[in-house]
Amino acid sequence: MPVGEAIEHLVGQQAQEPPDPYVGLWSRLEGFDPAELGALIEDRHAVRASMMRATIHLITARDALRLRPLMSTVLERSFRSGSPFGRRLRGVDLDEVIALGRASIEERPRTRAELVALFSERWPDADADAMGYAVQYLVPLVQVPPRGVWGRRGRATWATMEGWLGASLDDGASIDDLVRRYLGAFGPATVMDMQAWCGLTRLKEIFERLRPELRIDRNHAGRELFDLPDAPRPDPDTPAPPRFLPSYDNVTLGHADRTRIVSDELRREIMASAGMRPTSTFLVDGTGAGTWSIGRDGENSTLTIQPARRLTQRDRSALSEEAARMLEFSAEGATTCDVRIV
Repeated sequence: MPVGEAIEHLVGQQAQEPPDPYVGLWSRLEGFDPAELGALIEDRHAVRASMMRATIHLITARDALRLRPLMSTVLERSFRSGSPFGRRLRGVDLDEVIALGRASIEERPRTRAELVALFSERWPDADADAMGYAVQYLVPLVQVPPRGVWGRRGRATWATMEGWLGASLDDGASIDDLVRRYLGAFGPATVMDMQAWCGLTRLKEIFERLRPELRIDRNHAGRELFDLPDAPRPDPDTPAPPRFLPSYDNVTLGHADRTRIVSDELRREIMASAGMRPTSTFLVDGTGAGTWSIGRDGENSTLTIQPARRLTQRDRSALSEEAARMLEFSAEGATTCDVRIV
């Protein structure tokens, strides 16, 4: 599957950490070339933008234009009540802040630090930092390269979405289509699953409207699961080979009930060991089985696997083979590459 098509199938990819979409696509696509995704970003066919759950996602340009209007309520709610920034700007004329921030970014791409400096000069007694976040939440923006390009680094620098892409937002985008696309990527799923995935609320009436065209099942707790009628349904005994997931991956964030992928015990263990640091997980037979990380010591690169449960010798062997391929993909320039299972 072409890279752009895969990104759209996933309805974007979680991308707080710039390398994550590359690892996620490498784990999904045969023969994935990171240069192909890097070119999409540099040529403005794919962008990094605040989207579902008010978090940074990598999405195609056309999805950016049609999804951003649908997510506007999520971003506004996150700013006003889901973050401290809205509360810190009570009594401030937000329209004036947004107008100044937008005009500045339309001149040229800006970092948030540049916006904060601008606001500090204009309103020396106000919370300029919160004003910078107001623009980031409330104005349709994208992060420009080299940020997000494989093998390159760059500060988070923002441009207006319409200016960068040379097109207007699609205000006629359909929430019905978004439900269908979500199910195409993550079904079978409950209404609450989709709401947790995107941050939108009151989706039950949308599912009810689409009910005649959807397949309905029930999970172990008796909750209704919705799916597309022609979605693939592999036999439960179909082997699922090991997969290395990035620190943030759609498959672990696509449902309210995440135990279908990662158990509550593993999630607690990951959170306890990682603190605030993002932690990557690996799957064995389709479910989370531990964490992994890559360390670099000069020209030596080591992928360390930390199992959360006992693994069979077959699983350990398959994991080692997949880890070796992961190192070949990610450890560019390393003279030696080692796999270590703790």
